[in-house]
Amino acid sequence: MILTLVFIISLLALAFVGYLSYSVLREEPGDAKMQEIAKAIREGAIINWVTALTFIAGAVCSGLAGFVGMFISTRANVRTAHVARKGLDKALRVAFKGGAVTGMFIVGLSLLGVTVFYWIYQDASVIIGFGFGASLISLFARVGGGIYTKAADVGADLVGKVEKNIPEDDPRNPAVIADNVGDNVGDCAGMGADLFETYAVTIIAAMIIGQLVSSGTEMVLYPLLLGGMAIISSIIGIFFVKLGQSKNIMNALYRGFFVAIGSSAVLFAIVTYYMNMPWGLYGAALVGLAITVLITLITDYYTSKKYSPVKEIATASETGAGTNLISGLGVGLMSTFWPVIVIVTGILTSYFLAGTGLMGIYGVAIAAAAMLSITGIIVAIDSYGPITDNAGGIAEMAIMPASVRKITDALDAVGNTTKAVTKGYAIGSAALGALVLFAAYTQEIENAISNLGSNLELSLVINDPLVLVGLFLGAMLPFVFSASCMKSVGKAAHAIVKEVRRQFKEKPGIMSGKEKPEYGTCVDIVTKAALKEMIFPALLAISAPLIVGLLLGPSALAGLLIGVIISGLLLAVFMTTGGAAWDNAKKYIESGNLGGKGSDSHKAAVVGDTVGDPFKDTAGPALNALIKVINTFSLLFAIVIVKYHPIIFDFFKSLI
Repeated sequence: MILTLVFIISLLALAFVGYLSYSVLREEPGDAKMQEIAKAIREGAIINWVTALTFIAGAVCSGLAGFVGMFISTRANVRTAHVARKGLDKALRVAFKGGAVTGMFIVGLSLLGVTVFYWIYQDASVIIGFGFGASLISLFARVGGGIYTKAADVGADLVGKVEKNIPEDDPRNPAVIADNVGDNVGDCAGMGADLFETYAVTIIAAMIIGQLVSSGTEMVLYPLLLGGMAIISSIIGIFFVKLGQSKNIMNALYRGFFVAIGSSAVLFAIVTYYMNMPWGLYGAALVGLAITVLITLITDYYTSKKYSPVKEIATASETGAGTNLISGLGVGLMSTFWPVIVIVTGILTSYFLAGTGLMGIYGVAIAAAAMLSITGIIVAIDSYGPITDNAGGIAEMAIMPASVRKITDALDAVGNTTKAVTKGYAIGSAALGALVLFAAYTQEIENAISNLGSNLELSLVINDPLVLVGLFLGAMLPFVFSASCMKSVGKAAHAIVKEVRRQFKEKPGIMSGKEKPEYGTCVDIVTKAALKEMIFPALLAISAPLIVGLLLGPSALAGLLIGVIISGLLLAVFMTTGGAAWDNAKKYIESGNLGGKGSDSHKAAVVGDTVGDPFKDTAGPALNALIKVINTFSLLFAIVIVKYHPIIFDFFKSLI
């Protein structure tokens, strides 16, 4: 009965995607010029995604989630620009519905996949491969998409804004199409694949812990039904996103968000009562929702133009790029404090509400599942950002009336903050989900030791040298991984800068509008760079746990997993929040403060944003996938490590 209900709800989510897609696509796409620009963006995005899919053989669902979101977003952008002629409210609705397609498709397809596989095999441990496949493509999408979007963005800004002093999204900039394509590749496909796998992996991990807690199925089905109820809540919340009397865009988005949270809290209580589950677990689910709200508000504070952190960075820009960079680094580092306090408080609260021991761990798993359950509306709010960003670019390039650009700029300004907020949510949920995966890993190792009759012991004490070595190695991995991502963006951006300078030099008619830039050349450069440079980070994520586990054993791997989770969480928060604060400091100046566009403070802020871009859109978000891939891979291959570690260890010992 419960599986049937969850199955029906997941289909409801996909049917709602169809309704939203139809609602967006029935809007007029604008005139021929607007459609030509949108087509260039759309084709560049699809080419990149299809090529990336060749690297991933078994993760169709995760790839499809990103592809569908990008398919709609590259059509919603031109329609948003077109309806902006009719006013702000209409443009907001079209853009948000476009984003909601991605959000609802992710949760619908993910819940459907997990439900169907559990229905077939009746064993949550068996379906962890579904989560691993999703995690793997998420890593490719996040790294490749991040390199693509930021190389194009940085290259376009450094030459266009700083050297040529032309506006953002100016059609004379040869990198402008690659930049707009990158918004969709990074924020629609990347975020879509990221939260698809986080959603799936977290629910599966909670189901695995549920199997260990009880011999019945109620603990396994509980997180599934919570996810189903939250889909209904997200659909309700989406209909509440509309401008009120204040015409405040952020308030409109937050209204839908809080309606979804409140509806989930009510429906979770009904589910708990219906399934006769302990009310401590309902308390744990509420903790997960509370963590979502608090992480959202904290990230908003550090990244919104309304508050002091962004204004401090902007003010520091008055004395040059150096002070801008120092201030931005300070904000990013400080931004780690409150999210960590919220997460550790949530862990302890959910643990003790549910009970202690394994039941307490299940409570943490339920908190994580509840936090991920409203992914639908969270991704809708995120994907709204690149749609409005593209709409502004289309309005600029199609030389639409200033009134249209004013509306798209207002939508885009909010979209920049929403993208930062959803990245904070993704990081927080990744940390909680990874802790649940770690708990599942320890149980799986102990089961493997027992089933194989091995004489290995799983040690989790800090004074064990193997655990300590694992901790150091794990804490190091996010830094090496991030360094690889940052260097890749730098190399690709360098190539874009050289290409854009070449075109301006060899085609002087570009600046006067007499010659057309070669947009496709820049798209080709960043596509090739993304595909090439994503290989090493992916190999690092897969090889590190396998090498440590087989060579040093399950205890060292346990240390590595904890090190990756802690180090990765802190580094990801620092990068994504700091990068978004740099970006909004630049936008704060561009809105007419501290000298406005073209001033020395603006040029300094552009430099800060250039550093912050790969922080917030490449390395930082990709750490979510790194954390999940390493933990999921370790869980999946736990029995292999227990079986073959003694053989490999003895072999290497004989060589010494």
